[in-house]
Amino acid sequence: MVRLDIFSDPVCPWCYIGKALLDRALEQHPDHPFVVEWQPFQLNPDMPSGGEDRRAYLEAKFGSKINAARAYAQVEVAATAAGVVIDFEQMPRMPNTLNAHRLIHWAGLEGRQSAAMSALFRAYFRDGRDIGEPEVLAAIGGEIGMDREMVARLLASDADLEPIREREAHARGRGINAVPTFIIADQHALQGAQPTELWGRVIEDINRQMTGAAE
Repeated sequence: MVRLDIFSDPVCPWCYIGKALLDRALEQHPDHPFVVEWQPFQLNPDMPSGGEDRRAYLEAKFGSKINAARAYAQVEVAATAAGVVIDFEQMPRMPNTLNAHRLIHWAGLEGRQSAAMSALFRAYFRDGRDIGEPEVLAAIGGEIGMDREMVARLLASDADLEPIREREAHARGRGINAVPTFIIADQHALQGAQPTELWGRVIEDINRQMTGAAE
């Protein structure tokens, strides 16, 4: 098996799109060699714990309302092509995602990490839920089969806060400064939402190499 580390943030639309494109390739190649591990990366590590008004945040980030609209028009086109639903009108706030990354980590301990990512993406981009709120995160945990009450208790504590921050700092130290970033076998990096066809070629190349090495 080949480890595929994915550095991602659940409020990153390109991460949502990138996951959809990768998932399609994995479905088309059930013999793929990947073991997927989702790694923490906050696009906005200085975001207040309660989040910010999303419109104000985007206008400040892109310099104006027009520039923000232009940037997100490209996202909408890519999302439609990837077959994912993004409803920007349902997203009033830009949350702090540190607690969401804690949930992803705990889900990974139960073998539910990819399910957690899918649920967080849907919750934020499709349903407009505030994934910075502990109550929402605990509910999402319950929806993917985790113990909702346990998740709520963990979120009310400082459990795994520092390890998540340390893992992100390590990623930035390795030169990762944008997401999604895909690291294959701890050697090869791909940045950005990659086409399903490219992932298909990568999978076929790796499988050929593994078959050749075994002969």
